[in-house]
Amino acid sequence: MEKTKAPPPPPMRYPPIAAAAPGERFAVVGGKIDSPQRILIYGPGGIGKTSLAALAPNPVFLDIEGGSRELDVPRVEGIANFADLRTCIQSNALDRFQTIVIDSATKAEEMAVAHTLEHTKMADGGKVASIEGYGYGKGYQHVYDTFLHLLSDLDGQIKRGRHVVLIAHECVSDVPNPTGENFIRFEPHLQSPKSGKGSIRNRVVQWCDHVVFIGYDVAAKDGKGKGVGGRTIYTSELPDHVAKSRKVAIDQPFKSSTDGSLWAALLGGAS
Repeated sequence: MEKTKAPPPPPMRYPPIAAAAPGERFAVVGGKIDSPQRILIYGPGGIGKTSLAALAPNPVFLDIEGGSRELDVPRVEGIANFADLRTCIQSNALDRFQTIVIDSATKAEEMAVAHTLEHTKMADGGKVASIEGYGYGKGYQHVYDTFLHLLSDLDGQIKRGRHVVLIAHECVSDVPNPTGENFIRFEPHLQSPKSGKGSIRNRVVQWCDHVVFIGYDVAAKDGKGKGVGGRTIYTSELPDHVAKSRKVAIDQPFKSSTDGSLWAALLGGAS
């Protein structure tokens, strides 16, 4: 009697994983990787962005705007310009901390503008007085290129095991809508020309693992909005604001400046 053939084995989710052979640089790996996170927090002035960042794991503030004056937090002094900011991030001065907070990214962009005007010359070697002096759109691209160096420096700290938190102010931006009428929404207050080229805002949002918007609660009545005194933390995007998270979608009341539950959700499993 002929034996029944055994069914074929189910397909494997991943192929067999092997370490790189001697002399090779690459190996295939699988599974989730817990790693330090890149977070952007933005919202109106005085809503509690800095207080929330102070609850992140073992933070140190690169407080280039003076937003942490009323908080008892470790902060770096002596950062006067964009070069100082980069030198600090590249140094070993931050090694004993777990989270680097830049307060604010909006101010860091202003420093990047000043650095660009000082060090990026025209073709004839001359300087310009404003970014418009470089010619149509060129100044924004120069500032964008300058700012990318800061993100690269922060990536170095990520590789060394530290979370990075950027604080930014908010702005209201017109949003083109190809499926209907255009609308406005809250976005991080960072450079974003209408052409889309040289948009620091878009690059930072893409770079971050989490974009957190803190907004005041508004109740609508008779077609008019009115503040109701509350605040909400958003990590999911809605038509009125930009937000995202690679891990969790949280829309929760921001009841207390001592409530650090957001960090447990965003950074759970990462160290």
